[in-house]
Amino acid sequence: MARLAIHADFMQEYARLERSVQTKVIEVLDRFRQATHTGRHLERVGNARDRRMHTIRIDLFWRGVVLAPERGDLYTLLRVLPHDDAYTWAVRHRASVNSATGSIELRDVAAIDATYPELSRMAERRPERLFAQVNDADLGRLGIDDQTLAFARTLTDVLTLEASKAFLPERQWEVLYGLAAGMTVESVWTELGAVATAEPYDTDDVVAAVERGGDRLVLVNGPDELMKVFQESLAHWRIYLHPTQHRMAYGSFSGSARVTGGPGTGKTVVALHRAHHLAAGGVGRVLVTTFTSTLTDSLQEGLRQLPDLGPRESHVDVQTIDSLAHRIFAETHGRPTMIDAQEQQNLWRDVITTLSLPFSEAFLAEEWRQVVLGQQVLDAQGYLRAKRDGRGRKLGNIQKALVWQAMHEFTEELRRRRVHTYETVCAAAAAILAGRADKPYRHVIVDEAQDLNPMQWRLLRAAVPVASNDLFIAGDTHQRIYQHRVTLRELGVQITGRSTRLTVNYRTTAEILAWSLGMLRGERIDDMDDGLETIAGYRSQVHGAMPVLAGHSSRTVELAELCSVIEEWHAAGVKPEEIGIATRSKLAGEGVRDSLATAGVPVRLLDRKTPPAPDAVSVGTMHRMKGLEFRCVAVVGVRDQQMPLQPAVTPESEDEVAHRHDLQRERCLLFVACTRAREQLYVSWTGTPSRFLTAVQ
Repeated sequence: MARLAIHADFMQEYARLERSVQTKVIEVLDRFRQATHTGRHLERVGNARDRRMHTIRIDLFWRGVVLAPERGDLYTLLRVLPHDDAYTWAVRHRASVNSATGSIELRDVAAIDATYPELSRMAERRPERLFAQVNDADLGRLGIDDQTLAFARTLTDVLTLEASKAFLPERQWEVLYGLAAGMTVESVWTELGAVATAEPYDTDDVVAAVERGGDRLVLVNGPDELMKVFQESLAHWRIYLHPTQHRMAYGSFSGSARVTGGPGTGKTVVALHRAHHLAAGGVGRVLVTTFTSTLTDSLQEGLRQLPDLGPRESHVDVQTIDSLAHRIFAETHGRPTMIDAQEQQNLWRDVITTLSLPFSEAFLAEEWRQVVLGQQVLDAQGYLRAKRDGRGRKLGNIQKALVWQAMHEFTEELRRRRVHTYETVCAAAAAILAGRADKPYRHVIVDEAQDLNPMQWRLLRAAVPVASNDLFIAGDTHQRIYQHRVTLRELGVQITGRSTRLTVNYRTTAEILAWSLGMLRGERIDDMDDGLETIAGYRSQVHGAMPVLAGHSSRTVELAELCSVIEEWHAAGVKPEEIGIATRSKLAGEGVRDSLATAGVPVRLLDRKTPPAPDAVSVGTMHRMKGLEFRCVAVVGVRDQQMPLQPAVTPESEDEVAHRHDLQRERCLLFVACTRAREQLYVSWTGTPSRFLTAVQ
């Protein structure tokens, strides 16, 4: 029975094929694997540069290109292409083994042969050579073989090297580009990640290279394991694009554009492809941003899964909006001295006491953020005229005068102390960029847009000139976990006619998705553009187990049962790093961590600086789970008084609208936590369950 390896190029092509073709590919692979004489399914390619190149029929239109071994039973599927393209590709390419890394390589021999003579003639007229400073021995030690070496010796400029990326062996091109960029031989060796061996790898033993695997090959034992790779590998889903997603990622827009959709519908995948596409176009720098470092780390990792941008890699910046604000601020004013949330609360309390005001710290803080900073109010008259939509507590002119006095005292105290909040730094940075004609970016990609505040939007609007393809926004207001409500057009972001909603969930089972959506049914959730968002049409085509809901008599019993559930998941083959535990508060999460550790479960508590770890169950707050996903998720402590968390909800007597918004935000937060699960969801509580659960039980 044949063994099969899949090249990464095929992984990308498979994800783009129509479902009917994907099914045929799996059927062909199944027959191929079970055949007694595999050669009967393969057709040798005439005039091929590599006699091991064969094709296999998928249907009348599609063929696969297979690298057949000269001995043994390990075959490698390299590409799936239309019939004529498959033969052309197979004729032009040759497989070999990198002598430094031991990994399989593919090169377009026809392109190299066609290009080399002209480059040689050009080089004779120019005495300076690009790699004159590097000797042949060092190039050989870095895995440069004879053909690539001869080609490299003709190069006289970096532009020609960049153009050769399309046909040289990928890893060898990376070595040459690193050297051309000024890296030392030792630095390139370190970047290569190669392990020193007593003897170079045999460059003709492709079978051994396939056995070693590496980052360009996946060894599979039949179609079931192949399908598992696609179903469970986040890295490969990063490259999947549905036709609707493809139009958003690779289209051209006359201005700003937006993609919305529920959890798991591929908004972030679209955003990553969009960034890659715009950077590859080479017209200015691209900023990829969101509101937390955890999410930017995930975005950076996602970009690494896409095809290498080569020298244009440096055209993409991935950073949080706060990091951008601090950088812009520091360039003009120096590094700001920051005060934390507790210090701000104390300052508001001092203002209230000094002025004998009938307002709470929370009310004044939100009024300052949403109205004063959000609308760039500069004086008392401006505050009297400011819109207070969404602020439930009505204020007469006398009350507004008192509130403005509090705002003035608070900002003056910040100035006297020479300290800043994240909001004031962002507002100052936005003002700096608004006054500059030279913008730092040509394109800005925003992920999790629903959780940005007005100051952050103004900063992003000022960071890029108003032009085609300037801002690309991905978000879902059903997943809003902070109290930021904006209208994009009021902030200078026009998306009318350039917005698409994705409805197919590629992550969560239909059972988990339907149950989770039940928590939001009937909620009036804005769409950030003076309209309402809808959950109608969201669906998943993957089925699995129903969520498990469990009430317990005490916290001790709840945590003991959680340990049992995790043991069951482990027994079913779920790895520790594929399990996430969500809690409403950090304190509750610490309790879960301690209980699991006592029970011998490897566990890691997530925070701003600690991402999920290999071989450990991740425990984090519902906020910290944003942007993550796991095969199995447990959401614990979902009891009344804890969900919604009472301190996070404005009393109805103080502000009815804020109270309603706070409850909706808490409901959305639970929705986010539950939809982190791909296959299994377990929700538990003690005492009375959360009111959000009773709506869907």
